[in-house]
Amino acid sequence: MLSRPILMLKRLSQKLGVRVLAGSVLALIAVAVAPLFDTLIPDSWKDRFGAEALLPILNILATSMLTVTTFSLSVMVNAFRGAASQATPRAYRLHLSDSTTQTTLATFTGAFLFSLTALVLFRAEFFSEATSVVIFGLTVLWIAAIILAILRWIDHLSRLGSMDNTLERVQASAMPPLRNLMERPVLGATAVPAGTTPPDHARALPAPAGGHVQYIDMSRLEECLDKAQAVLLITATPGTHLIEGATLGWVSGGNADPEQLAGCFTIGAQRTMEQDARYGLTVMNEIGLRALSPGINDPGTAIEVVRRLTRMLASLSPTRTAVAEFPHVQMVTLDPSDLLQDGFDSLIRAGASQPELVASVLEAMVVLRGSGWPALAEAAARTREYMLAHADAALTVEADRHWLQRKAADSA
Repeated sequence: MLSRPILMLKRLSQKLGVRVLAGSVLALIAVAVAPLFDTLIPDSWKDRFGAEALLPILNILATSMLTVTTFSLSVMVNAFRGAASQATPRAYRLHLSDSTTQTTLATFTGAFLFSLTALVLFRAEFFSEATSVVIFGLTVLWIAAIILAILRWIDHLSRLGSMDNTLERVQASAMPPLRNLMERPVLGATAVPAGTTPPDHARALPAPAGGHVQYIDMSRLEECLDKAQAVLLITATPGTHLIEGATLGWVSGGNADPEQLAGCFTIGAQRTMEQDARYGLTVMNEIGLRALSPGINDPGTAIEVVRRLTRMLASLSPTRTAVAEFPHVQMVTLDPSDLLQDGFDSLIRAGASQPELVASVLEAMVVLRGSGWPALAEAAARTREYMLAHADAALTVEADRHWLQRKAADSA
């Protein structure tokens, strides 16, 4: 499990500005170190690859890369906004972390800054004829990088911001925390039954800020509790929304520093998927709901969402008996009913009057009732009954009601 500092570095590396800044810094370093290789350049190369051969190429790069970068930014913003309006605003943040887009823009920006800086230094006569040969070689490398970036960018643009691309990104982001849920159901803590109450002498651990619990540094938390000989019952699991001063958990025994314990919780304005196994299903569900709205009216996308949710949940199966890696931390195991509620319940309510969607949900529950996770199979049986109750109340045409009865019998 990642520590909090590594988590912050990982998040930083996924920001567009950081990737572009890295490309710009690389370009400046390339220009700065070029004169160091002057002594390695043979005299015969100086006339062939001198400033006269290089300056026109740098001019073309500086002009074209500025235009291409501006155009690419415009395309990216429009595509991401389109995804946010057609799917869900939560998808916008997922698209912003797209590595292909970030690397492409970093390459274009770096090439522009490299050529512009080299032109300025050439005009100021800081570079010798030998340096121009080195710059020529670096320019060829930049051109190769630009060609590769453009080829990737053309292929990527054909999918960027499309509904299929958005669904794929949400699914890919949602699966790691779901798999982690199977391997470590309570993040390595000691599992306690639902409804467990803290001891009478336990002290509340207040949240230092309002927002969503995004991440819990379990290793650091265990270290603090072990040193203080205390036990923490966590009530604010990843994804929980809190106001400042709300209870993160209950500390019993020992003399642990509350500020130190609270510092192990990362709290932010938005939910994230690092440890929140439910959030990815919620985002997928929002896409299906948006598709069923009168303004979009796309039941096919809602059915695709149901099928993707089915594949995601059907792949889950506990891999082993949970081992308490952090004995001083206690947490309630996630109820699989919550996963089905996040993924299906609001879709069921919104689409109960549409036979096609009803059929897809019933088929999904048949699949999930055969899950290797017994608790999920039981929850799927309850969700099936919930679906039938809503469909029975929403379908008003007699033929549809007879159809529902046959579907119910087939899925029994």
